[in-house]
Amino acid sequence: MNAPKAKKIDKLLEIHNDKRNDPYFWMNQRENPEVIQYLEQENSYTDFVMKDTEDLQNDLYEEMKSRYKKDDESLPYFFNGYWYIVRYEAGKEYPIFSRKFQFLDNEEEILLDVNILAEGDAFFETGSISVSVNNDLLAYSTDNIGRRIYKIYFKNIKTGQIYSDVIENTTGKAVWANDNEHVFYIRKDESLRAFQIYRHKLGTDANEDVLIFHEEDETFDVSVFKTKSLEYIFIAASSTNEDEMRFIPANDVFAEWTIVQPRTEDLEYSVEHYEDDFYIITNADDATNFKIVKTKVSQPSMEHWQDFIPHRENVLLEGFEIFKNYFVLEEREKGLLQINIIDNQNNNSYYLPFSDPTYTAYIGINMEFDTDILRFGYTSLTKPSSTFEYNMKEKTTVLLKQQEVLGGKFFAENYISERIWATARDGKEVAISLVYHKDTPKSADTPLLLYGYGSYGHTVDATFSSVRLSLLDRGFIYAIAHIRGGEYLGREWYEDGKMLQKKNTFFDFIDAAKYLISENYTSPKHLYAMGGSAGGLLMGAVMNYNPELFNGIVAQVPFVDVVTTMLDETIPLTTGEYDEWGNPNDKEYYNYMKSYSPYDNIEAKDYPNILITTGFHDSQVQYWEPAKWTAKLRDLKTDNNILIFKTDMSSGHGGASGRFESLKEIALEYAFLLKIDK
Repeated sequence: MNAPKAKKIDKLLEIHNDKRNDPYFWMNQRENPEVIQYLEQENSYTDFVMKDTEDLQNDLYEEMKSRYKKDDESLPYFFNGYWYIVRYEAGKEYPIFSRKFQFLDNEEEILLDVNILAEGDAFFETGSISVSVNNDLLAYSTDNIGRRIYKIYFKNIKTGQIYSDVIENTTGKAVWANDNEHVFYIRKDESLRAFQIYRHKLGTDANEDVLIFHEEDETFDVSVFKTKSLEYIFIAASSTNEDEMRFIPANDVFAEWTIVQPRTEDLEYSVEHYEDDFYIITNADDATNFKIVKTKVSQPSMEHWQDFIPHRENVLLEGFEIFKNYFVLEEREKGLLQINIIDNQNNNSYYLPFSDPTYTAYIGINMEFDTDILRFGYTSLTKPSSTFEYNMKEKTTVLLKQQEVLGGKFFAENYISERIWATARDGKEVAISLVYHKDTPKSADTPLLLYGYGSYGHTVDATFSSVRLSLLDRGFIYAIAHIRGGEYLGREWYEDGKMLQKKNTFFDFIDAAKYLISENYTSPKHLYAMGGSAGGLLMGAVMNYNPELFNGIVAQVPFVDVVTTMLDETIPLTTGEYDEWGNPNDKEYYNYMKSYSPYDNIEAKDYPNILITTGFHDSQVQYWEPAKWTAKLRDLKTDNNILIFKTDMSSGHGGASGRFESLKEIALEYAFLLKIDK
C-alpha cells in the first residue's frame, strides 16, 4: 500500500510584504468530502504500516488495562453534610458520581451515572457537576462531540426529575447562588472563547437568562467561582498577564458587583476569602514569583493590600490553603514542589519531608476551615499516586489511599529514578527527571523516550504512571526535560521561553537530548521524543533543527502551523494566545514566529520515524494543522523512514473518552516505538 499523496492547491498568503504559498490550506474545509477521504486514507495507511504490531498493540492494551482496578473509587471527601465519591464499576467506561449522608456506612445516593448518559455515543464527557447549597439540586454538563462545548442540565436529586432547562454553548461550569434557584455560567463565542457570564433561574427558559458580564477584549476570557467559605461569588476576567476580579455576596444574586482591582498591565492576582478578609496571591510590586497579600473585604482594592507572605526571589508560590489556625503554602524551589505549613498561633513554619530525587506534592481537597487535618497528595516516578491526611497539630501522617497497580508484577524497588542537569547552550542548567527498571543498563543501545512540553508556564512534574511500566519493563528509560516555557525554576523560567524567547524551549530540549547521549544513557539510534499540543510544536521544531538526534518522534495533537493559526482570529484560542507567542500582525513577531514554525520550516532532508495523532473535533489544535504538516513532510522528506498519521474521527483534544479507550491510543504509540527500535 502506497502512502497517501495529498493534492496541492496553491494558496498565496501575504502580510508584511512577505508571501507564503500554502498548497494544503484547503484541508481546513471540515465538511469537504475530499478532506474526510484524505484523513481516512491516512488512517488506512497507518493501519497498514502498523499491521505487524496488531498483536503487540492488543497485548499492550490488555497489559495496561490489567493494572487498573476495575471497580475503583475515589477517596471520599466531606462537604456540606455529605461524603462525595466518584466510582467505577467493572466492565464500564464511565464514572458514577455518588454521595452518602453524614457517615460512609449510610446508603449511597447516585447523583449521576455517566454510563447511562453515554449510551449510544462514540464520545462522551462530563464537564462538571455542582450541588446546590440545600443539597437537593444537581447541575451537570455534558459534551458528546469532543469540542469542549457543554450543555448544562438540572436534576432534582431527591425525586430524580430532570428539569426541562437546558443551557447550550457553555464551558460546562455552573455555580449555584445560595438561594438554591439561581446559577451563574459561562457562554462561548464563535471562536470558543469564554466571554460572557449569565445568570439562570431554575425553571425558566435559557433564552430569558440575564447577561451579567461581557468581556469585549478578545485577549481575555472569563471564569466564575464561589469561595471556599461559600459567602462570595467571583467573576474573573483574565489574559496571560492580567487579571480583573469582581464579586457579590452569594446570598444576594441581585447585588452590585464590586471590582477587587481594575485590570492593570502585567498585574496578576487571584482571591480567596476567610472571615473579614480576602487573601490574594499576586505578582504586584515586582513580585515575580508571587506573594500573598491580605485586605479587608470592605476595602479590596490594591492600595489597601498588606503583605502577608512576602515575595521570595528563589521560591515560586503556586498556591495556598486557609485554615482557622493554619496557613498552608504550595511552593516550588529548585524545581521541586514543597508544602509549607504555618501555625497562625505562633507563626512557626515547617515543611513536610519528601525524599525522592524527583517527585510531585500538592495540596489536596480541603473543604473545611476549622480543622487540624490537611489532605495532601504525593507521587513520584516510582511511587504510585497517594493521598495522605496530615495532622498539623500532632504532626502525624496517615495514608488514606494509594493508587493500586494490579497484576502482582509491580514493586517500586525494581525501578530507579534520577534527576540530572544538562547545560544548555546559553549556560542555563536544565533539569531532566528519569526513571528506568533496575535491570536496564545505561548504554548506547538503550532506548530512551524524552518527553517535553514547555509552554504557558505549565510544568510537567515527575508523576507515576502504571501505563508507562509497559515501556520500562521492555528496557526503555523514560525522561522528562523540564525546559523553559514551563515554571519549573520559577516565573522567569517561563518568561524566558515565550514570545521572542520561544526558541529557548526548543534549544533546551535539544541540549538535554545531546546531554543524555553524551552521558551514555542512549544514542541517536535509540533516542525518541514525545510531546502533545504545544509539546507537539516542540516536536516539530526540534526535528527541523536536529533530525539526526532522534530515531523516532511521537507528536500528539501538535500545534505546528503557528503563523497561519495565529493570523486567523476566528480559530479558537488565537486572540488569547498573543501574550504567549506574540501577535504576528506585528512584523517582528511574524518574522520570529515564521523562523521556527514547524510547518513553515520543513525542508527536503532526512527526518526521523514519525507518528502524528489528532482528533477530528479538536477545539484546541484544529485537525488540519497535523494533516497539512503530514502532507508537506511526506512531500519533502528524503528518507524512507515511517511517517504515519492517525485521526480519531470521534474525539477532540483530549483523545478518546471513556476510562480504557484512551489506552488503545497509548498502545499504538508504544507499539510504534517498539517497532522502530531495532
